[in-house]
Amino acid sequence: MKGLMNKTLLASLCAGVLGAVGGCDTCLHNLYDPCYPQRYEHMSAQEVNELIAPQVQNGHVLDQTVWNYHFDPGTDKLTAGGLEHLAYLARRRPTPDTVIYLQAAQDIAYDPANPDKFSQARFDLDGKRIASIQKYLNAQTSGRHLDFQVVVHDPAEVGIAATPAGNTVQRMYSSSQGALTSGTGSGGTTGGGGATGGGGASSGGGR
Repeated sequence: MKGLMNKTLLASLCAGVLGAVGGCDTCLHNLYDPCYPQRYEHMSAQEVNELIAPQVQNGHVLDQTVWNYHFDPGTDKLTAGGLEHLAYLARRRPTPDTVIYLQAAQDIAYDPANPDKFSQARFDLDGKRIASIQKYLNAQTSGRHLDFQVVVHDPAEVGIAATPAGNTVQRMYSSSQGALTSGTGSGGTTGGGGATGGGGASSGGGR
């Protein structure tokens, strides 16, 4: 109680005396947190975001990746799907991420008798594909002054087979169904009973 009265007296002095001479509320800030609960809600949100940040970054890198199947096998020629994927990356809002990732070439034949040739062929093809990507992106974003950087990495392809994915989507859409339930005490159920009763009265009149 004594501590509460001291704080109350201090608050009164701050509000009445210091506030009158300059609008100072420094004393009041020593008694309570003026940013409660926003300060602590923000701290909690940051802690949750930090936990999933690596997963978000990994997903973003894979989304920014140009894969082997975006090229004709063994060449640096972009397929129609590859051009579309690069256009999608170049149109990202609010601004494109100028770091593009290229999957290391895996569509080169390997000769066990000459492994050095395999490594050199992969290196050369990666270089040609980098040039092909940059050439298209520069044309796609002409006039926007974007400097794209292409980084080679070698991730495993991420995804699932088309059949189970299609079944999952179809089941998700077909699971949402609407139906009228026949419960007790509802107006519709009572009305149905009345109609049945009317039929019985009509039958009795016939007898």
